[in-house]
Amino acid sequence: MRVPLDGLPDRVTIYEVGPRDGLQNEDAVVPVADKAEFVTRLAEAGLRTIETTSFVHPKWIPQLADAAELLDVLPRDPDLRYPVLVPNERGLDRALANGCTEIAVFGSATETFARRNLNRTVDESLEMFAPVVERALAEGLWVRAYVSMVCGDPWEGDVPIEQVVSVSRRLMDMGCSQLSLGDTIGVGTPGQVTALIEAHKAAGIGADRLAVHFHDTYGQALSNTLAALRAGVTTVDASAGGIGGCPYAESATGNLATEDLVWMLHGLGIDTGVDLGRLVATSHWMAGRLGRPSPSRVVQALTST
Repeated sequence: MRVPLDGLPDRVTIYEVGPRDGLQNEDAVVPVADKAEFVTRLAEAGLRTIETTSFVHPKWIPQLADAAELLDVLPRDPDLRYPVLVPNERGLDRALANGCTEIAVFGSATETFARRNLNRTVDESLEMFAPVVERALAEGLWVRAYVSMVCGDPWEGDVPIEQVVSVSRRLMDMGCSQLSLGDTIGVGTPGQVTALIEAHKAAGIGADRLAVHFHDTYGQALSNTLAALRAGVTTVDASAGGIGGCPYAESATGNLATEDLVWMLHGLGIDTGVDLGRLVATSHWMAGRLGRPSPSRVVQALTST
């Protein structure tokens, strides 16, 4: 039953991260043919923005070493967007060589995670991103920025909101079009999420330029998403089947499952353009390829016998 609530958007854009953020954290390396089928089936389910891979050195994330090969076999459609993650200028070179038109850079709100994820301080990482963003914009690319550890850090504890906003402002001042706020270890709660978004709006980063990226470690991803929608955000990151996490933060368990998100949004009368049945079938299929059940509650409920 669809029962709308006041103060929510009519439509939400789902930024699908399963092929990149999901598969990068799997122990096994998924064959290119399976990755391509995964992306294709997600598109057929109605997802229009699918972050496909990352041009990171294969030494660090071997699961995504086949980035160029994957992009070469994906179906092309003007209605489909295939952003890729690039960590530095070498990654940008590879993205440009493979015809990518949208990229993302991945920053941190905390020093410890910046060191562990990028082997740099926060300032050094931002200095590394600046020429990447500048070159990408000069080439006509759309650029997204991620900020991780926005609600808490496993080594540093609580992360002050003003600290997050400072990093966000510097990234957006480079010219990024969108900023994704990532609760990497899933500790956030709705009040904190609301305050975080309002602080960004006060700093000149409107809700129309924000996205949210929640992990469900403590079961808060959907409630935090609802808080973000009430605060004006209309782009939500999610991973088909709830796969993924973060290879550099052991406490970062699965992403918000796309199916669970779609179930809630459709129940609220919010349009997503996604066919839930086809999406569930896709995640059930991928779970078989990964050799384990999907973490998504909706997938479990709709595929149980």
